[in-house]
Amino acid sequence: MEAGNSTGLAGTYLKLARPKQWIKNGFVLAGILFAGEVFSPPLILAALTAFVAFCLLSSATYAANDVLDIDEDRKHPLKRFRPVASGAISRRSALTFAALLAAVGLLLAFVAAPGVGLAGIGYLALQAVYTTVLKHQAILDVMSISGGFVIRALAGVAAVGVALSPWLIICTGLLTLFLGFSKRRHELATLGDGAVAHRKNLRDYSVPMLDQMMNIMISATIIGYALYTFTVYQQDEEFFMMASIPFVVYGVFRYMLLVHRDGGGNPDTLVLRDRALQVSLFLWLCVVMTVIYIL
Repeated sequence: MEAGNSTGLAGTYLKLARPKQWIKNGFVLAGILFAGEVFSPPLILAALTAFVAFCLLSSATYAANDVLDIDEDRKHPLKRFRPVASGAISRRSALTFAALLAAVGLLLAFVAAPGVGLAGIGYLALQAVYTTVLKHQAILDVMSISGGFVIRALAGVAAVGVALSPWLIICTGLLTLFLGFSKRRHELATLGDGAVAHRKNLRDYSVPMLDQMMNIMISATIIGYALYTFTVYQQDEEFFMMASIPFVVYGVFRYMLLVHRDGGGNPDTLVLRDRALQVSLFLWLCVVMTVIYIL
């Protein structure tokens, strides 16, 4: 019985950490991929250490947010089943868990590289400001979420010690702004009249307004990525990087289709369940790997 209880409690804490959302930390691995160093064992270790560090740091913020958002989560049709909102884990235990994850995450980040550690501190600071202030401000809430992804990408660059490309910031920022506005649209479509009770700043949004914002960001994302392939890869056969553009175009349009047809959802959830998105991502990765590592 005690072993069963321990297993059940461990599963509850794992649920609190939201491992399904660790896919978002894949942005940390962009640095080693585009640096052409995926076959360097020391850099692979550093990149993976940074990735694990940000998985722990992001889980720490999820646990802390669940405590702060407990009242709103209890009004949500799905979030009310989260460990803190459902009462499976107490607020104090959740905060202790968050502090432990943050401490271990920062330790690993500094082990990976000093720059990764500083990025980790910046990420936690941004999340603290987001949770207390920015999440209640329309537009700034999505921009701060996008900023978190940019910090992840910067951490990946710091882990492998390569020069920072401004295109990494531009493409990451534009794509995640698009995903952020689509998530707000999903919340409005799902919660309906109860949207404001769950997230107060949703009163400042509307579905038509978010559709316009998404259209702007999807256009900017495609143009930004296309310019990246044109300007960075100009030597010899590197121009074949342009062959990856169709997969980016299809991927974002497929995501738009899911948003309008099924209401959308969390980006990580859609990627994990939609086969077409997975295939598009895989083919894009094949083209990028071929251009950087073979041609």
